[in-house]
Amino acid sequence: MPGAVSGILIVDKPAVWTSHDVVGRVRRLAGTRRVGHAGTLDPMATGVLVVLVGRATRAAGFAEAQAKGYAAHIRFGMTTDTLDTEGRVLTEGGAAPSQGEILAVLPRFTGRIEQVPPMYSAIKQNGRKLYEIARAGGEVEREARAVNITRLDCRGPLPGGDFELDVECSKGTYIRSLCADIGAALGCGACMSALRRTYSGGFRAEDALTLEEIEARGAGNCLLSVDALFPDMPEVRIEDARTERALRNGADVKFRADFEGECRVYAGSGEFLLLGAVKNGVLHTIKSFFEV
Repeated sequence: MPGAVSGILIVDKPAVWTSHDVVGRVRRLAGTRRVGHAGTLDPMATGVLVVLVGRATRAAGFAEAQAKGYAAHIRFGMTTDTLDTEGRVLTEGGAAPSQGEILAVLPRFTGRIEQVPPMYSAIKQNGRKLYEIARAGGEVEREARAVNITRLDCRGPLPGGDFELDVECSKGTYIRSLCADIGAALGCGACMSALRRTYSGGFRAEDALTLEEIEARGAGNCLLSVDALFPDMPEVRIEDARTERALRNGADVKFRADFEGECRVYAGSGEFLLLGAVKNGVLHTIKSFFEV
């Protein structure tokens, strides 16, 4: 309904909490069940979780597709069934590589690569989540998936002997799998010992709010408009009431512009209406976001 709570919360997810736990808490804080998130974080992970409230849930696919950055701690000489230090240890004691040796193999994992999802993941196979099969002691073949890693660097060793990976990657990348694969390439094994998502699209960890901060300020006061997902797109403002009405009804409209492609479309009042695209002098709707 008009005036319903709607927008984006940039949450600094705490460790131990699942992404679903965060959604549940935001539902209570925002007073609506229409809440989702863009990009699952493992319980041990912290950092940027983009939470979509109300009409903004329509933007989930766009938010999930944006590049994400991570700071991951990798522990060499140890492997586990979950590919992180919270799992059952399978092997340990392998000699840790030098930073030079690590840097030498990283190019193999940069760019478009094939990655096998871990058994401890929420991917479904034959109607069952993989982690349910794994917890029951089973294991199934998983098809490799193409992911894109646009930045991969390493520093260390850190105090305690772990190294830190700096990663930028596409949707669907498993950092745990990346750590394990790097360890396998070096012949010593490895697993992930910590993970923080440093950004998702244009939303950065330093701008994220804890759940406690959101509760103290009031969820409605922390919401960003959904157009914050598309800051680099050109802006179109519709001043004509008839054209605005046609767009609200889902019609294409004739539109003169000095560009072609995707754009943010606003009403004359400043209300964000939709994500659109201009082609051959016609403005098409890709996804509408106005309240009806």
